[in-house]
Amino acid sequence: MRIRSPQDFWAGALFGGVGLSAAVYAAMHYQYGTAVRMGPGYFPVWIGGIIALLGAALVIGSLRFDGPPRAPIHWRPTLFILGASIVFGYLLKPLGLVLATALLVLGSAAGGHEFRWREALLLAAALAVFSVGVFTYALGLPFPLWPELQ
Repeated sequence: MRIRSPQDFWAGALFGGVGLSAAVYAAMHYQYGTAVRMGPGYFPVWIGGIIALLGAALVIGSLRFDGPPRAPIHWRPTLFILGASIVFGYLLKPLGLVLATALLVLGSAAGGHEFRWREALLLAAALAVFSVGVFTYALGLPFPLWPELQ
């Protein structure tokens, strides 16, 4: 058996692993319930299972159909986006939603090869306004908007 589409094979393996891990974790740590009376683990188990099935379909398809080779991993954008997301999580409470969102956008954009300050600042401002409108006002989530000065 030969892998004819390495890109689809590795994407399917990643989806399958993540989906299966999420479904198993949710099944082991949350009450499942029934279709009529769903528990907190019902939805994650189903979503994880669907993602795992999608991964299996990709793997099977990669063995049957020709496709492109696996593209190289671009580490700079990957690490910048991952790092900016982690920094956002740590700085949300002390800096507030507006500044943490701006840092997330600027840090993620800095990883790209077409980084422009003006575009990144405009996007950061727009996303901060959108986030405040959706999460704070529309959904009523208790995020701090700005740093608390003492």
